[in-house]
Amino acid sequence: MLVLTRRLKEGVVIQDNIVVTVLAIEGEKVKLGITAPRAITVLRLELCEAVREQNLAAARLAPEATGAQSLQSVRQLLKEGGKEKHD
Repeated sequence: MLVLTRRLKEGVVIQDNIVVTVLAIEGEKVKLGITAPRAITVLRLELCEAVREQNLAAARLAPEATGAQSLQSVRQLLKEGGKEKHD
């Protein structure tokens, strides 16, 4: 894990096309802004983990489902509501 210190309005660039900027610092919370191409999915970690857990539970309940079907289910969940708003 890379650990960086950034001040208000400072940011980092990831692969030339993703910019993460510190927008506000309020007590123990830091508000980040993420600028990324629309083709890149940006998810909160807890949402990604919840989708993963639901997928594992569904796989346990329906062992006859193929890996491709499970992958398609995750893609559909992400498409329906998992995307975060970004530029």
